[in-house]
Amino acid sequence: MSTDSSRRKWIKNASVGLTLLPLIFLSRQSKANTNPALRTQFKYKDTPQENMSCISCLEFIPGKSVKDAGGCKVIPGDDEILPNGFCTRWNTM
Repeated sequence: MSTDSSRRKWIKNASVGLTLLPLIFLSRQSKANTNPALRTQFKYKDTPQENMSCISCLEFIPGKSVKDAGGCKVIPGDDEILPNGFCTRWNTM
């Protein structure tokens, strides 16, 4: 009897663990990164300035779609740069 009970307990715990494993992986993967120090230094904001925005900057690294946040070559480690954002390092040359 005790062997059956231990086996059932182990199977139950293993199935719960296997069920939670993908959730742990997805929660780590979806975490966004920002670089607050460089954002402040380059006066990054989430809105364009006149006709200048990140999507038209050579330093911008696009996200998965045109509207998704992407990255920036001058703000490394930040994957929350908006296409309609702007900073003082805006560059078209």
